Amino acid sequence: MQNKEIKTFERGSALSIFSSDRKEDLIALILAFLLAMAIYFIY
Repeated sequence: MQNKEIKTFERGSALSIFSSDRKEDLIALILAFLLAMAIYFIY
């Protein structure tokens, strides 16, 4: 018989400055897009 341990995956960290994971993901997506556009247009 196998004993299966249920592990919960905790998303995010205690150092997060945002109130929700969704907001944090959205800001990260926007910053990544802006960085990509800046690199694209500068070089």
